[in-house]
Amino acid sequence: MATDDIWRLSATELAERTRSGDLSATEAVQSAIDRMHALNPALNAVVEDLSTQAQERARALDAQRARGEPTGPLHGVPVTIKVNVDQKGHATTNGVAALKDVIAPDDAPVVSNLLKAGAVVIGRTNTPEFSFRADTDNPLYGRTHNPWGRHISAGGSSGGAGVAVMTGMGALAHGNDIGGSLRFPAAAVGAVTVKPGLGRVPAWNPSQKAERGLLAQLMSVQGLITRSAADLHLAMPSLITPDPRDPFHVPLPWRMADPDPQPRVAFTKNTFGYDLHPEVDKALDTARVALVDAGYVVDEIDPPNVFGCGRLGYRALMGEVLTLMKGDVEAAGSETIQRIFATYFQEFPPITGPDLVRALAQRSHHAREWSLFLEDYPLVLSPFLPQPFFRPDRDTEGPGGVHEVLGCAVYSYAMNFLGLPAACVPARLAELPNGPQPVNVQITARRWREDLAVDAAAAIEARVDRMCETLWRRMDPAEQAG
Repeated sequence: MATDDIWRLSATELAERTRSGDLSATEAVQSAIDRMHALNPALNAVVEDLSTQAQERARALDAQRARGEPTGPLHGVPVTIKVNVDQKGHATTNGVAALKDVIAPDDAPVVSNLLKAGAVVIGRTNTPEFSFRADTDNPLYGRTHNPWGRHISAGGSSGGAGVAVMTGMGALAHGNDIGGSLRFPAAAVGAVTVKPGLGRVPAWNPSQKAERGLLAQLMSVQGLITRSAADLHLAMPSLITPDPRDPFHVPLPWRMADPDPQPRVAFTKNTFGYDLHPEVDKALDTARVALVDAGYVVDEIDPPNVFGCGRLGYRALMGEVLTLMKGDVEAAGSETIQRIFATYFQEFPPITGPDLVRALAQRSHHAREWSLFLEDYPLVLSPFLPQPFFRPDRDTEGPGGVHEVLGCAVYSYAMNFLGLPAACVPARLAELPNGPQPVNVQITARRWREDLAVDAAAAIEARVDRMCETLWRRMDPAEQAG
């Protein structure tokens, strides 16, 4: 393979070649850096270029391998880190100009675990202000653009991560998710991700001045966005390595049992009164057929109350945000983010005071109902969004915009409130009047069984192929001509 094409390799393929010696870590990293330098000026996915230190680390990894020292499972794999997570010596800005000089004293567990596995960080990726939009734009770094075209938002809050990995700026992209921030950008660009369940990936920012609120602790998780499901199987075991700085981390293996040869899947198209777009309908049908053909038993049946659970959870989160974050947003946020938060509070009336305590108690009821359902159906195939992905800045367009972006996304934030794992995988490329865009579906899994969700995502991916291949052809006129 030509050096210019190494960036095309999946993380799995890269790790196999770098560990065997067929490819050096230096070559793998340099190819991703070259790709980043070629594309990032137009896309603005990576907002801090770490090329120099990445090249130094890659050379050190090559020297270690030459000395016969053990190689990690991600040896020489180029990755990106989102700017809302601590990386020693770098600013944890969270997309906020007032935080541009908050330098991390140490690595967060997710960064530490990636480095221990042999990964090489080539850059830090963009996020909206306070990482609290499903679109990625901020006054500090500007907007991240979707490589499919500017008719689609890049998603958020891990928008820079999704764009980076899908275009070849690294083989893995770190992100996080409190209400959909891994899955929104994956859906925007046609990438693959799994939102881990509560306690799976250790989390903490050494730079933080105070502990996060309880809802944030219960709903927010760290994870990865990838170009293929196989890369999640490769990399997630490294991410879930225990770290004592997270006292609530659950030290369980990635696979706890062999997969059922005929796993049962609950299949639903229920969108709770929101219009189901024909292209989303077709994507769901494609995903269902792919699972059936792969040996899954798929029954059309609605899971427990997703709408009630999701709305309760996000209203509770808004109550916590109102109490703990409103002052920071007013003090350091732009006029745009302040207007968006005001609209959030309209769409999701905050639950506060004694009612918030009762809402947290009700969480156990919803979790129990889902636990019982998942005993019979370990997986649930559902829409992620009822409509194709929205346009940039849709959430700035008042109540209707926020309603389209977040209000209808109950399958997303319900899983954060429940603490359940949920994969997001493309199942169709829609050719719409404004231009092409991928359509992703969601696969929710039994607690602690992220691996089952990723298995199902792999089966769907096998039917539709990796969406990045089509994206690259569309981005490169020479390839289209060929």
